[in-house]
Amino acid sequence: MESKSGFMKDTQILSAFQELTPSTDGRSAVARPVEAGLVFDACQTGVVLRAVLFVELCVGVGAAFPANDAVDWVIRLAMVTGGALPATLAWLLLACLLKKLITRLIPELQYTLMVAMGGIAGLYGCAMLAWSGLLLAGVPWVASAVCGLLLSGILVAALVMRSKSRMPADTSARLAELQSRIRPHFLFNTLNSAIALVRAEPAKAEALLEDLSDLFREALKDSGEPVRLAQEIELAQRYLAIEQVRFGERLRVQWAVDPAADDAKLPPLLLQPLVENAVRHGVEPSAQGAEVRISTQRRGSIVVIKVTNTVPNGQGERGHGLALRNVRERLDLLHDVQGQFRSGLNDGVYQVRIEVPL
Repeated sequence: MESKSGFMKDTQILSAFQELTPSTDGRSAVARPVEAGLVFDACQTGVVLRAVLFVELCVGVGAAFPANDAVDWVIRLAMVTGGALPATLAWLLLACLLKKLITRLIPELQYTLMVAMGGIAGLYGCAMLAWSGLLLAGVPWVASAVCGLLLSGILVAALVMRSKSRMPADTSARLAELQSRIRPHFLFNTLNSAIALVRAEPAKAEALLEDLSDLFREALKDSGEPVRLAQEIELAQRYLAIEQVRFGERLRVQWAVDPAADDAKLPPLLLQPLVENAVRHGVEPSAQGAEVRISTQRRGSIVVIKVTNTVPNGQGERGHGLALRNVRERLDLLHDVQGQFRSGLNDGVYQVRIEVPL
């Protein structure tokens, strides 16, 4: 991207991210149900990774008891993994394919069905080992079924407890995010701008108040359902239209929106606080103003969202990270490990970069 003020090119910003220090507040990978009645979503990458790691850990511990030495342990681990891994993946695949059916069931029936599928998966894993000829001392059908029932029961309990434990964090993050967005001085400044325009430019004042009304309607909407990226962009455009009246030429906005990325799902009100941060930390402190660029791009099954702004000379990393932490937490709650969030300052340009699955 090019401009008279020397705004850094987008490709330069991307390459500069390789040298940025990782954020200190960290990420929390969370499995969040995407269906209202689903105890956990087996289609999520994070759930798949946790299930495979848990089963492999149990297999590794179990293989250590009869092993005579490290080599014997590795051999036994490889042999049992040959049955346990396909069984685990089969359990996850079946749970994912039956997600719509499982969602209609009450939680108790969901638990029962998941555990029962674990027993079936245990039999499947045993059959795989028997078919490969690795079982020399008989086929332990009963033991395999019991192990499948036990491991799936523990795994279901752990995933459900993890999901429930994140509900208060989800509520707190949404509440803090909402409180951080409805700032009194933003409302007062907007109303003052509208009052100043009422007589001179009534049509412009009316448009300003309509944008403000739509913005606050979305902010006060009590909905945790994901929204399309296109909706978030439209809301951010309304916010910037309001701030454009206030700052005039000091706020220079550039959009680079990829229509192919519009269907990506985001938590509601995720993009607007990032745009607001760009205005607060880029435009407000500078008499010359700043440039703000919002871009979206589809890259295969991934959508990349970037909010970039120049910062005044001598201004370092932003002092507070409340809005950024809230955005990161809410992104984690929706997309788990499939959502990526990075932010950093490089050569007077601050950028927030988000990646979400499409």
